[in-house]
Order: sequence, then structure tokens, then C-alpha cells
Amino acid sequence: MALLTFRAPVDYAAQQTAFEDFLLNYKSTQTDLDLAATDAFQDLNIDGDSTSDEYDFMDDVAGGKEARRPNGQHQEPRRKYMDMLQKVADRSINEVTIELDDLDNYEKSFGEQFGLRLVDSIERNAKHYINVLSQAVDKVMPKETKEISFKDDVLDIIMSQREKRNESVMMAAENELDASQPESIFPAELTRRYTLVFKPITPAGADSDRNTKALAVRNVRGEHLGHLITVRGIATRVSDVKPSVQVNAYTCDRCGCEIFQPVTSKQFTPMTECPSDECRQNNSKGQLFLSTRASKFLPFQEVKIQEMADQVPVGHIPRQLTVHCHGTLTRQMNPGDVIDVAGIFLPTPYTGFKAIRAGLLTDTYLEAQHVNQHKKAYDDLVFDARTFRRIEQYKHSGHMYEYLSRSIAPEIYGHLDVKKALLLLLIGGVTKEMGDGMRIRGDINICLMGDPGVAKSQLLKYISKVAPRGVYTTGRGSSGVGLTAAVMRDPVTDEMVLEGGALVLADNGICCIDEFDKMDDGDRTAIHEVMEQQTISISKAGITTSLNARTSILAAANPLYGRYNPRISPVDNINLPAALLSRFDVLFLMLDTPSREADEELAQHVTYVHMNNKHPEKAGGVVFTPHEVRQYIAQARSWRPVVPKEVSEYMVGAYVRMRQQQKRDEGGKKHFTHTSPRTLLGILRLSQALARLRFSSQVVTDDVDEALRLVEVSKASLYNDSQQVSDQNPSSKIYNLVRAMKDSGAAAVGDGSRGELSIRKVRERIIAKGFTEDQFNQALDEYALLDVWQTAAEGTSLVFIESGDEDADMDDADDIL
Repeated sequence: MALLTFRAPVDYAAQQTAFEDFLLNYKSTQTDLDLAATDAFQDLNIDGDSTSDEYDFMDDVAGGKEARRPNGQHQEPRRKYMDMLQKVADRSINEVTIELDDLDNYEKSFGEQFGLRLVDSIERNAKHYINVLSQAVDKVMPKETKEISFKDDVLDIIMSQREKRNESVMMAAENELDASQPESIFPAELTRRYTLVFKPITPAGADSDRNTKALAVRNVRGEHLGHLITVRGIATRVSDVKPSVQVNAYTCDRCGCEIFQPVTSKQFTPMTECPSDECRQNNSKGQLFLSTRASKFLPFQEVKIQEMADQVPVGHIPRQLTVHCHGTLTRQMNPGDVIDVAGIFLPTPYTGFKAIRAGLLTDTYLEAQHVNQHKKAYDDLVFDARTFRRIEQYKHSGHMYEYLSRSIAPEIYGHLDVKKALLLLLIGGVTKEMGDGMRIRGDINICLMGDPGVAKSQLLKYISKVAPRGVYTTGRGSSGVGLTAAVMRDPVTDEMVLEGGALVLADNGICCIDEFDKMDDGDRTAIHEVMEQQTISISKAGITTSLNARTSILAAANPLYGRYNPRISPVDNINLPAALLSRFDVLFLMLDTPSREADEELAQHVTYVHMNNKHPEKAGGVVFTPHEVRQYIAQARSWRPVVPKEVSEYMVGAYVRMRQQQKRDEGGKKHFTHTSPRTLLGILRLSQALARLRFSSQVVTDDVDEALRLVEVSKASLYNDSQQVSDQNPSSKIYNLVRAMKDSGAAAVGDGSRGELSIRKVRERIIAKGFTEDQFNQALDEYALLDVWQTAAEGTSLVFIESGDEDADMDDADDIL
């Protein structure tokens, strides 16, 4: 009894014809996003004084409207896919990306009269439609416009010769009126010089009834087998790229025939006997020899993705999914990347001994088609013209430093100087490499030490989310090898391999370490090399190597007894080794001191955030979104500012004064760390970051002054200022600010050797802090009457009157007598 034949639910021939028509005739009037962003970015005069509004970025992407081009040029509709296929034929690219959004628009233009349901069919049976579309691409592939030359790859020459031979064989078959395809023709898998992939339909272009949301790993079920789905996760393990055979080529030692064996699964049995007509007629059973050069290989990479922390239900552990990447999709993912992977969900049955153990079980994997990075690296960010226009709006106000620092964790009240230091941490300094291989790091390291409940961990969490590569870990949950690298056995190759830790995953990013004081001393010493040399040297299990860890360290710690104890010295409170402290460019102490005004404002801020789920809007305050901050930082990091000679001399004088101040503080309780050459390099890095923030190619004196102020503020917060009353009048606050400028060398006149301050610079800084001109003049007069300071040089300089100076003058007079 014959089996019942089942008619296919779709007409594959009609669909293939529709695909060919789509490839031939689909015209796109929209530019690619990269091209549009580049054009818009070039039109934006970021460093100029004015911008031209003749061309708007959104004109190019507005649906149904004719796109306007700069200089009045109109963009002609282009045949998107034929241009792409022409590049494939000319060997410029080797990937054909079919965007389902384009196919959906093409299908909607014809309405429902044909009812082919092309997009729906691809999403339900994607693996088969890769074949169908590949056949359509082969039919409409244009002729090459570039001739083969000796400069081309060997594979290109072989492919070209095979295509020409196929054409001659087909023409001979047509002349003989033989409709059947000759056996001697090369298979299509062998002559294709491209990889065909699908780009899934985007939510903006999807219908309301089509679910395009990215799935969690645990939500991928059996009903999705064979479907084109999108899965969100974090890449945990990425294998090496290895060649995967697609078509095996054999040569017979008797008849000389070339035999091809397409490979469609992970395992295959090599052919041993020649199946050609000549060998079968002669019954010679010719032996086949594998010809590697004539075979076709594709790059292959296996990636393990894991569920995000917010996708895991209570009491469960994260699940994993295997992703197979072929062709151009390899090397697009790194461990630690948060990604959306669109691919075909397929089963892979166990074979061999695994099948005996597994029984009826089967494994599943995702064959990747498109990868979307959530947090792209600074170099890979696509610039958004809207963001640049908004930044351009506020850039000339001169307050971008304040606006951007307020945009760092705006839900957290206060800590403005800490947020400014964190903004400079995100921007970073300039890494210098000498001719002899010596390297001076440009990444900034910051340590936040303070009482419980001052939002240290929240700041760390925010920074790890804003940075393109941010890793968050805790001191107790991390070991030395967990931070650096561990040697383990690879389950695929059974070899000893290195598994990178948190610092390696944060390469070219930021590693946030919470509870830094809770780490064991042995584990803490593992990051000493990372913080200065930015490498990790490994000598374990026969593996001797050096790994890159070009990362900024942001650490948070509590004092020795949980809270800061003002009765003991800062050194005893901090309780960290001097070798580690000197590697931090800025060390902040965030004390929780009671103050009526500050406590009241803090309580109002916290209750407002709880009631409205957002930060309060301040009068005149501009807050940028994390995406806008990331785009601004990406543009700022492209600058490489240099230090001119006069600024260098000013920096040298400031460093000398800091060393003298440290010598004076050694006797008292204010001494907590040494001012070393690393401190000078830290000031240099902060100054370069401030110059980058201004989109400037040179460091100016104001940058050095602000860097010195930040270092001084971080040090001043470490002192036990019990003599100061928290509720001060404006004159006392202004005096403390001016005194801090004098100690740090900021706003100094000349090289600062005479101890004079520029009144113009002091006035600018005091007014920037929110004080009025009258309050500054009143404080100036009050302390001048008290003989604390006096004006000099016709009211342009401010000089402090020190009792020690008078004694020194008297000693000099005695020496002269």
C-alpha cells in the first residue's frame, strides 16, 4: 500500500520567482544608517561657532517623503540588492544580507492578491528558505566587472574557473537538447562565493500581530524549532575560529574524476570508493583521495550565551544556549557582551558514545543570522545627529562639564565632585607608547571610601552600565584567579586553556570592584600589576603568557571599623597598603556628617524619587540621558590633547608645592598617603581628560587647576575637619574655597612660587560654585580687615598673610646683620 502524498502548503516555484523579482527590482530611497549618520555628522560643525540647519538628519529617514541631500542634490532610488550582488560578483564582499523589513515592504506593495506570505514563510522555515533564496541569488547574479588578476586570492581564481566550466557544460547540454543537468557540473554549494543571512524584522517595521520581542533563553521552546527567533543574553564563552567543511572534494586515482560530497551535519563519513560511471562500468573501484585545496571551508565559531540577571526567576540559576556562527558572523562577539542574536533554532542529535549515554535525548543550538550589540564600543558607536544637535545647543554655554557631571546618576543626591571625577574616569587620559616599547597608562583609577549608606555601590552600578564594557564584581565574591585568569580544560578540544577573569573581560572598559576592603590580601595583590602596567602575567600549567587588561579600576570600600572614626588617623581608617593607594589617581572619602540643611535637602530628594520614579528637575539644570552621555564620551575620546611648555612648567611648580605640603603634613594627623610621581601622572591624566571634554587638542592652565582642585578636594575630605561648623555663612564658605585653591596651587599667578592668587580666576570659580558677586566682594573685604589676606598688583592679585612669612623675614634680617 503506497503512502499518502502530502501537498506542500506553499508554492515554492512561485515564491522563488517572487524572490528573484524582489532582488532585481527592489529599490531603496533610504540611505543606510551608517551613511546617513556620517553625512549628518559631517554637516555638524562641532568645533565651529555655528551650525547649518539646511540639512536635517531626519529628512533621510522620514517615510514617504523624498529625502533631501546637502547642496540641494536629490538622491536617486537605487537597486539595493543588485548593487550588493554586483559587489559579491566583483569579490568586494562575501555576505548577502536579506532584510526582512525590505521584503515586507515589497510584499505590501502588491497587497494580498498573490498571497505568497514570503516573510511569514521565512520566519517559520528559515533553514529551507536559505536554500531557496540562494538559488534565486544564483539566477540573478550579475556578471563580474573586475577581471581576475594575479593579485586575487587563489580561491577566487579557482571559483572563476569553475563558474566558466559550468557555463560551457550547460551551453553544450543546451545545444544537445538535453534537459537533464549533466553530472560533471560543479555543485552550487561549491561555486557560491557568499554567505546568505537574514536580518530579522524590526519592531518598528513589524505588524502589531507579529511578536518581534527578544526572547529569554528559558522561553525558547519546542514550538520554535526551525523558526527564525531572536534571543537576548550575555556571551560567556567564545571559542576559537576554526574552518568548518561545507563541501569535500575527492580525486579518484583510477579515472581521475573529481567527486564532491556536500556536508550538512556536524559528523560525516568520508567517501572511499569512486561512484563515477567509468569506475562502475570497469568495476575498478577506484580509491578516492581527499583534495583539501578543492574543498570549501567556512569560518566557524561556537558561542555560549547566558540569561541576563533580570530574566532569571527567583530561586533559579541562569540557563545557557549554544550559538553557532558561520562566515562573517564570526569574531563579532566577545565574552561579556550583551547581545541580541537572531538565528534559526535547530536540533542536533547525539552521535556515537554520546547517543548511547543520552538515549532518546537531543541537543539544540541556534544558527546565528544577525547579531546586535547592546553596548557598542566607543569606536563602533553610530553617531546620532539628534544627540549632536542637542550637545551643540549647550556646548557654547561653557557649562558642559557641570551638565555632564549632573547627568551621572542623577537620582543620587549630591556628591558633585565625586561625579565629576567619575565623568573624567569614563573619558580617560591619553595612553602614551614610547619608541622602546615603554607604555604609560592613560586610564584613571578611582577609589571611593566612605561610611555605609552614601550610595557608593549605586554609583558603581551606574558606571558599569554606562560604560560600553563594564564589569561589576565584589571583593568577597572574587578570588585572585577570578579577577585575573584561570587555567581550565576546554570541553571541546580537551586542552588546557586560559579563561579570562573580570579584569580581562573589562579590557578597554571599566572594572567596578565593590567591598574592596573585604578582599583577602593575597587576592588584592593580584591587581597591583593591572593598575599600573595594565597586563596580567601568567605562568601556570605550562602556559606562560601576558594578557592585556587595559582597564580603569573603580573601587568602593568601607573604613576599618565600618564607619570613619575621627579619633584615629586617616591611615588607620583607610587600612589599605601604601603600594595600592599610590596606584589610585583620586581617593575620595565620603563621610556621612549630620547637617540640618543638607539632611533636609537629601530627604526631600529621596522622597521625590520614590514618589515620582525620576529625579527632580532643577531650575536651569540640563540632564542628558545615558545614551547621550555615551555618545559625547565617544566623541571626546577621539581627541589626543598635548601639554604645551608653559602648562608643563605650571604643573611642575604645582607638584613641588604638593611635595612641600606633604612634608608639612607628615607631623600631624592629616598625612595619609605620599605624594609621589604617580600623583603627578594622575594630575596629568585628569587634565587631559578635561581637555578631551572640551574637544580641545591642547591642555590649558584651567584644566590643571581643576585637576588640582579635584585632588585637593579628595584629600580635604580625608581630613578630620572637626573644627569647622557645618552650618556656615557664605563668607566662611568662600574663605574655605579660596584657602583650598591656595593649598592646591589652583588659580595661582605665574608659576605659583610667590603664593599669589589671580583674583579674576578666584572670582570665576567662586561664582561658578553658586555664590554672587556681592557675596564674594563682602568676603574679600571682611577677611582683608582681619589681616588674613590682602590685595596686591592694583587689585589683580590676592596674597595670604602668613605669620611664618614674617618670622622668616626676621631670620633673614638677622643673618644679614
